[in-house]
Amino acid sequence: MDDRLIDSLAAAVRATPDDLILRLHLAGLLVDAGREPEAVSHVATVLATEPGSPEALALMARAMSGPAPSETAAAPAAPAATPPSEDPGDDGTTGRGGFDWHAAESELDGAVGPMFVDGSTEDPGPAYDVRSAGVRLADVGGLTDVKKRLEASFLAPLRNPELRALYGKSLRGGLLLYGPPGCGKTFLAKAVAGELGAAFLHVSLADVLDMYIGQSERNVKELFEVARSSAPCVLFLDELDAIGGRRSLNRNSGARTTVNQLLTELDGVGSDNEGVFVLAATNHPWDVDPALRRPGRLDRTVLVLPPDREAREAILRTHLHDRPVERIDTRRLAKSTEGFSGADLAHLCESASEYALLDSVDTGQVRMIGMTDFDRALGEIRPSIGPWMETARNVALYANASGEYDDLAKWLRKQR
Repeated sequence: MDDRLIDSLAAAVRATPDDLILRLHLAGLLVDAGREPEAVSHVATVLATEPGSPEALALMARAMSGPAPSETAAAPAAPAATPPSEDPGDDGTTGRGGFDWHAAESELDGAVGPMFVDGSTEDPGPAYDVRSAGVRLADVGGLTDVKKRLEASFLAPLRNPELRALYGKSLRGGLLLYGPPGCGKTFLAKAVAGELGAAFLHVSLADVLDMYIGQSERNVKELFEVARSSAPCVLFLDELDAIGGRRSLNRNSGARTTVNQLLTELDGVGSDNEGVFVLAATNHPWDVDPALRRPGRLDRTVLVLPPDREAREAILRTHLHDRPVERIDTRRLAKSTEGFSGADLAHLCESASEYALLDSVDTGQVRMIGMTDFDRALGEIRPSIGPWMETARNVALYANASGEYDDLAKWLRKQR
């Protein structure tokens, strides 16, 4: 066998490792050339993907039946009474090199499962983690206006089915939370699930996106099926602009069909979404496909703003609750952190704790966290929502013809 042909095929396999047919062809040539160990590795790769492939199993048998090269070289050439048959006999007992298959099978206690396949018959459980929320709206610091909006548009109709029926209030559709990053949109979604006593299923881009064609759409379908089977359940779509971005701006056909599948599941085509409450969050609602925000889908919108002064003080107290603090003026800190998001405040507390820890290490004497540590941290930390506000201001000024961002425009005017 020409080694140059084998080397060319090996290079092609390295370039396209998922081409199983090409890999099997290379393995066959390696077996014919007496290079069984190399062939075994390629066939094992194929069997890892397709355990029941007849071609791969046959090639594995051929590669494993011949003697290793070292044994062939060391063993003296013994004359055989009858030359070994290269092909199985009529009774199927011998193969390449005269291997006795019936004798080998008799040494096994039972059937042997395919290579690389777990023989366990236990149910692996659900593919996605559905858990209890564990928090309520009372655990959310500040955001009074947001809580009232959630209560009026989402929670009150759910808690009062008689009144809902009286006023003909429909529960179709979902709720979209939007606003600057780090302001508690995910925490609010968990709190809504806690208020409803429902399970909570957090869906991110990693749960949906897949490299293989059609798999992302199947992931979306499976996520909704898991939510329906766990009803009542809050299905939370995090970073909706990444999962359901504008199809008009996306040239990737896979991303476009994923959005189409998401629209189908939200409409409940072929399935009943009763008991599945869809919440979504995004920092950039203007990048979300408009079809996702039509009536019956994510048609209710709530702006989640950075915490006000009272909320900042409550957030600071929460983050300092389990830390060794001394004479911390949370009111002054709340006043000095105008424009900080909840994540910024958590970072502020973490930085102040680091200063106290390093000082304790340097002096060898443990001390409490004081205002001097916070003053040092405030000198270095700035609000992280500045870039978002620039983008939001442009949207509110030049892309708000429909009035859907009036609440955002009103808040931005106050910030001036």
